Amino acid sequence: MQAFAQTADPAADRPQSLEQAVDLDPAIALGKVESWIIGIQKLLPNILVAVVVVSLFWIIGWVFNHAFNRWAKRHGRDNLGSVMGSFVKWLIVLFGILLGLTIIIPSLNPADLLAGLGIGSVAIGFAFKDILQNWLAGLLLLIRQPFHVGDQIVVNGYEGTVDWIETRATIITTYDNRRVIIPNADVYSQAVTVNTAYEKRRSQYDVGIGYGDDIAEASSVIRKALSRAKGVETEPAPEVLVWDLAASWVTLRVRWWTASARKDVVHTQSTALAEIKAALDAAGIDMPFETRISLFHDQTETLDGMRGRQREGWPAPADGAPPEPARLADPARTNG
Repeated sequence: MQAFAQTADPAADRPQSLEQAVDLDPAIALGKVESWIIGIQKLLPNILVAVVVVSLFWIIGWVFNHAFNRWAKRHGRDNLGSVMGSFVKWLIVLFGILLGLTIIIPSLNPADLLAGLGIGSVAIGFAFKDILQNWLAGLLLLIRQPFHVGDQIVVNGYEGTVDWIETRATIITTYDNRRVIIPNADVYSQAVTVNTAYEKRRSQYDVGIGYGDDIAEASSVIRKALSRAKGVETEPAPEVLVWDLAASWVTLRVRWWTASARKDVVHTQSTALAEIKAALDAAGIDMPFETRISLFHDQTETLDGMRGRQREGWPAPADGAPPEPARLADPARTNG
């Protein structure tokens, strides 16, 4: 076996210089810039066509938005027109942008781009879940219209007038002039009381009269008083119902109808109660205070403590003399 000696090149073991590792030839850089300019010049017609196409779709989207808003205003659906018009506009513009990209880059496959957008939309959906949920809830509220702008509603403990329904929240103004912004998802998923859903609204108030007063007379006096109260509707007619036999009075539940707006309800109730109070006073019908009686059975009569014989109240027995007070009784006779 013959061995061959291999000679190593000393220059090959030396590290390359910076000039050798990175080619700093200006001609190469200028060549690359020139190739970019030439590429842009070749794509310039496509870019111009794409800009025209995107601009055209922008104009079409604006026309759709404007037309949808005009239709919505004619039908009293301003909120729906604002939300849906903007949504359709940006949908059209997005389609125009995708078409413009395919014009600039012919090798771009729109299907692959849409697939990528679909995967990205999942991630966006998770990141903006609350925003999308409120947007969808707002869209459903605008389409189904359980209430309108200007209605007075109660939702989630807040009561006021609906000012606007936007894509994220429903805005109401409370009766003490404060603004409340409620997420649409909460409005859509919780119970909502619409106080102005109908033209008329019933109010009620409990009035107490004395047990010695005539119920029919008191009811007639109250109905006449309500007929004089401004704001009380004649149809349906007010009514007075015997509602409770309380400890110190007979409860009459008074019901009447007014316009459904909060201002009408409050002001009419104030007028009605003032008329009822004045009418009952003029008729001599008592509106008693609460009365309580305390019986101390170890300090009243000789029969206290005798089961079956002691009196629980103050009335005298129907026959026979009432028991003597304990302080006047003969202890020997009482014990015997």
